[in-house]
Amino acid sequence: MVAIVSTERQLRWLRACYFFFFSILGVMVPYLGVFFENRGFNAQEIGFLLAILMATRIIAPNVWARVADRSGMRAELIKLGAAAAAISYLTFFYHGGFWYLAISLAVYTFFWNAILAQLEVITLETLGENAGRYGSIRSWGSGGYICLVVGGGFAIGHWGPEVLPFIGMALFIGMLASALPLPANRASVQRATERSKLNWDKSLLWFLLSALLLQMSAGPFYGFFVLYLKQAGYSEAIAGLFVALGVVAEIVMFLFAPRLLSRHGVKALLVLSIGMTALRWLLVAFGVDSILWLGLSQLLHAFTFGLTHAASIQFVHRHFEASHRSQGQALYASLSFGVGGALGTWLCGLIWGDGSGAVWSWVFAAACATASMLAVLAIPDSQDKRPR
Repeated sequence: MVAIVSTERQLRWLRACYFFFFSILGVMVPYLGVFFENRGFNAQEIGFLLAILMATRIIAPNVWARVADRSGMRAELIKLGAAAAAISYLTFFYHGGFWYLAISLAVYTFFWNAILAQLEVITLETLGENAGRYGSIRSWGSGGYICLVVGGGFAIGHWGPEVLPFIGMALFIGMLASALPLPANRASVQRATERSKLNWDKSLLWFLLSALLLQMSAGPFYGFFVLYLKQAGYSEAIAGLFVALGVVAEIVMFLFAPRLLSRHGVKALLVLSIGMTALRWLLVAFGVDSILWLGLSQLLHAFTFGLTHAASIQFVHRHFEASHRSQGQALYASLSFGVGGALGTWLCGLIWGDGSGAVWSWVFAAACATASMLAVLAIPDSQDKRPR
């Protein structure tokens, strides 16, 4: 009974960590472009700055994962990352130039990237054989994202983009407060001579390539979606509601994901989800003037992120042994959200130009999603690992 109570208490704090972590993303991801534009930067500079936000995921998660897997100190790294990120985030209050903000982003995100991979590993290890509950735990992060996407849009519309650092700092403090109660239970660590090597088989390589291409396709969404809607005549508040609609669809999908994965497997659902993503970007490209088509495109976020992420996290967790799980989650995050996200955001900034190439940035996104789907089709069927 004590163990059950302890586990449920830890899951409550993990839910809170997910809530605040993704609440911060709910403010930073959709509105950083608006924030940077308000400070006088052009589309190319905004694309470069947002690419830094993604690019630090290439190195930082792997650095922290190596520390976590070798020391077993996963909860401690979450606390350290939250505290150091909050302190470095204070630099956003100063109106510095382009290179000042570039350095600020690099420092704060380096520590910020110590958190998510460890959070995923701790959650799945805490759940153990009840891994099907992952979606219900992770959905708290989606709920936080919704709250701040909508609230942030209305706050910026009322007080202007300079309110963003104040909202962000309050959320960073909440993240740190939620992380502090996590028990410092060190995972068992094998000696270097006992630790097996990473299993670089075909299924993993094709999976990682697909994840990279999929996140490249999300470049215009994460970097320019709100600016795109503003260009089409929508306000920040309305743009926030559209983003929130997508996250609501994501939460619903998280609830059904375990049943779908057990019935159909990872590969089939990834092909379906990524195909829907390609369709989604084309709807955004050519249907932005229609509330109906734009709303439908946001509902497809259930596939773009919800089902894709649930399947991917399970694939990574089961593909790597316990001694490599932090490294596995970090590898997935760094190559997909890091390399893929940075390349996608940077290239879309170039395609976007002065705004005249906005539609073509979404066509580029659809092409990347199609290539991602082809990579999934190349995964050997025998490697389609289903959650047990």
